[in-house]
Amino acid sequence: MRKNSIEQDILYEDNHLIIVNKQPSDIVQGDKTGDIPLSETLKSYIKRKYNKPGEVFLGVVHRLDRPVSGALVFARTSKALSRLNIMLRDGKIHKTYWAIVKNCPPETTDHLVQYLTRNEEKNKSFVYDHPVSGSQKAELIYRVTGQSKLYYLLEIQLLTGRHHQIRAQLATMGCPIKGDLKYGYPRSNPDGSIHLHARTIEFIHPVKNELISISADPPEDKLWDYFLASQSGSIY
Repeated sequence: MRKNSIEQDILYEDNHLIIVNKQPSDIVQGDKTGDIPLSETLKSYIKRKYNKPGEVFLGVVHRLDRPVSGALVFARTSKALSRLNIMLRDGKIHKTYWAIVKNCPPETTDHLVQYLTRNEEKNKSFVYDHPVSGSQKAELIYRVTGQSKLYYLLEIQLLTGRHHQIRAQLATMGCPIKGDLKYGYPRSNPDGSIHLHARTIEFIHPVKNELISISADPPEDKLWDYFLASQSGSIY
């Protein structure tokens, strides 16, 4: 359940789109839990702020898994939604993620190219080194950008957008994300989150034709705080 007001999480807003810093407790769209999704919370916010009568339009451009935090884009008009969908398909929306892992990656930087299949029943993706029936190519580039006594911070450039892609590919590399029980991490995080965060998102505005570059701070906890400080050059 959301602990803070949605206003605190808004990173960018205009007449065409809205970008929020999704919290790990949020679901993007409704599911079997019956919890209020972030899309509905944002609709209520827009309706209240702008005194809008009737239904509020809000289009989901992309998604983040429930335990994942970070920058998330919604469209406020159908024109923006259709253009953003095309941009997403064509790889023109650039996303960078942060992930915290306990095991040291085999390389300090690497370009992973693998193939994923999705098991709907288990809600899990499986990784192969070669194409198999029903698989989709999955590509990402990672580099190690930080280290504490027990953990490593990876910066990940996502080149394709597959189901659970980062979680599955890092786990196959021997580096499951902290708290990610589904992909082999031995312990869950107390709040049900995993240490995967959509740190930045960058694209050309679909209507204004100007560069939008947004960074989202990770949730407040000691480990995220440590790595956030280390990346900004001030370890406390």
